[in-house]
Amino acid sequence: MSVQERKQRERAERERLIVATARELAEQQGWDAVTTRRLAERIEYSQPVLYSHFRGKREIIGAVALQGAAELAAAVRTATATASGPRERVTALARTYLDYAARNPAVYDALFQLDGGLAYAQEDTPQPLKDAFAALLESLGEVAGNGVHPALFTEVFWASLHGLATLTRAGRLLPQDAAHRVELLVDRLAVL
Repeated sequence: MSVQERKQRERAERERLIVATARELAEQQGWDAVTTRRLAERIEYSQPVLYSHFRGKREIIGAVALQGAAELAAAVRTATATASGPRERVTALARTYLDYAARNPAVYDALFQLDGGLAYAQEDTPQPLKDAFAALLESLGEVAGNGVHPALFTEVFWASLHGLATLTRAGRLLPQDAAHRVELLVDRLAVL
């Protein structure tokens, strides 16, 4: 291995450490607790080293969002792959999405609430974000209904899931009705 390859590997490992530490800190204490100073202290590198990877907190949030998008896409695909039909796939998708949002609130915020400097629904949208949307579209497109554009339907269904996720987390919805909400969403929106 050349010196250049070793340096690139070490740089990539430092970047993974920064993102993992930011994510851990955000999940434990919220995004307000994630500062470059605290990150530098936790990873035991100087702030200039941290800035050599990311220009600031915004880019770190973006990196966490991209990681979360990849995880969400994988989770949705895994959950829907074993479903026996359209209804089961859409139900599995909804439950998986809501479960991911509940288990990873800081990552979910990085994806959908905070400014990570990422373009959404644009030509220059990063591939992990496109792939997360594609994972939803794969199951939802088949239940959009006649004359309904599958991507548009996916956006509406996704917006409904996002509303359920954020309202539940904020304590605005009774947790005991969560399964009924998913059932209602699937029954009313998906053409099965």
